Amino acid sequence: MKTAVIFSLLLPFLSSIGMAQNNNAFTVQVKVDNGIIEGNYNTHTGIQTYFGVPFAKPPIGDLRWKAPQPLDNWDGIKETKTFGPRPMQTLVFGDMKSRSNGVSEDCLYLNIWTPATRNIKDLPVLLYFFGGGNVAGDASEYRYDGESMAKKGIVVVTTNYRLNIFGFFAHPELSAEAPYGASGNYGLLDQNAALKWVHKNIAAFGGSPNKITIAGESAGSIGVSQQMASPLSKNLIAGAIGESGAGIKPTMAPVSLKDAENTGSEFAKNAGYPRLAELRKLSTRDVYEIYNESKRFGFPAVIDGYFLPKSLPEIFESKQQAMVPLLLGWNSAEIPGMAFMQGQAYSEENYLAKVKEAYPETHDEVLKLYPHGSAQEIERSATDLASDRFIAYSTWKWFDLHRKNSDQPVYRYLYSKLRPSLRDRTLASGLAGGTVKKDAEAPKMPQPIGAPHACEIEYCMGNLHLVDDYAWTKDDFMVSETMQNYFANFIKTANPNGENLANWPSAAAKDSSPPVMILNMESEAKKATNDARYEFLDKTYGN
Repeated sequence: MKTAVIFSLLLPFLSSIGMAQNNNAFTVQVKVDNGIIEGNYNTHTGIQTYFGVPFAKPPIGDLRWKAPQPLDNWDGIKETKTFGPRPMQTLVFGDMKSRSNGVSEDCLYLNIWTPATRNIKDLPVLLYFFGGGNVAGDASEYRYDGESMAKKGIVVVTTNYRLNIFGFFAHPELSAEAPYGASGNYGLLDQNAALKWVHKNIAAFGGSPNKITIAGESAGSIGVSQQMASPLSKNLIAGAIGESGAGIKPTMAPVSLKDAENTGSEFAKNAGYPRLAELRKLSTRDVYEIYNESKRFGFPAVIDGYFLPKSLPEIFESKQQAMVPLLLGWNSAEIPGMAFMQGQAYSEENYLAKVKEAYPETHDEVLKLYPHGSAQEIERSATDLASDRFIAYSTWKWFDLHRKNSDQPVYRYLYSKLRPSLRDRTLASGLAGGTVKKDAEAPKMPQPIGAPHACEIEYCMGNLHLVDDYAWTKDDFMVSETMQNYFANFIKTANPNGENLANWPSAAAKDSSPPVMILNMESEAKKATNDARYEFLDKTYGN
């Protein structure tokens, strides 16, 4: 108990250290492909930082809704000491606690943390894609901060990419003007451009272009799965980490180019600007407001024949994906069971009715896989069913596809640590991280029965000390150390195992109950006992 109190008292102090790091720094300069940039070398941590580093031309004016374009060279020294603007977005998932310099279409910037001294080279590299449903998020958020992972001997990069209408809008006229004959996927092409930039320039920061692991959570994890599948990216990476999400039906799966173009044409027509030239002339404000007024939740990724030639299952089943080690998993309560129950009480009658409504032909099988013997069991089953349908199944499918269609090791986890209570009792946890003000009118949310979506990010990146919303205890710091060490080992060696860690076996292609690393206060690998759920959903979704 004393230790927990000490951690609680220290958290504001530790956070202030991260915010005031420039007080202990001197300037350093690095020559990259397009010119010289200037960052900070922190004498207390030994970490160099370069924030707001451009990796493509600003996608504004005539470059709006075009693939990212290579930078022009610059003269003199470009200062890269503050985070660049975050991508255009409104507040979707509560307070994501950005540290960026405003919101702008001019958002194609990345951030670098490196532990390399002048005599060190060929360090492993982590390139991290933020989450947020491809409609929100920012590479500068505290939970993605790279310093803690850099202290493990890794060069860490976080990158922005375009979002919502600015990043995923498709239209026939856009396809006609593109040299590759397609449109949409601009946010994914931004991720690819950042990857290419890292591959070309990371040696200047002590990193190896041959040791790049891409990672992400939620939409960022979906991006990782798509970069693995893309012919534009697959040969640039050495490993991949996915936290809750893959671009596989029903989770943000790509649509055909024709469908995407039809959606875009209808959107533009309804907005009163059916021609591309008219859309391009609109101000950022106009596009932003038109999109928000539409009430759309973004636009889907596209099977465009360029970035994505086919669906992910088709690419993986034909063994055309990146043949690299993969570590992935999801959380034990990704979304509350109320998402399936639609607000109804966890009673036998209500649960049976909802299952029969969702699965009229196969409800008997569903009820066996997601049992209902008591209110407590119904809550667990409804949570599992909601989570599986939301994001766990798609992540499992990615896992299953890669282990069966590659000769590379695949490691699977289930993150299960319950998060502690919020410090400020007037706040509630947001849906994708961060917090929101409690609504006095809203019904009280049930207590979580597992780890919710996005809660593992600050644990695996070693950033509990920067996220001060929760009353962290020594158990939280212990779990964070374990999870971060597994991730760091994987980034360094393509194997999460290491000293003082429970053994984490990889999953064999033909294993009917493959191992799952349960990440909690007592982390241990166990044989999968519920994969029949995912095999059922696999048949249901036809993947």
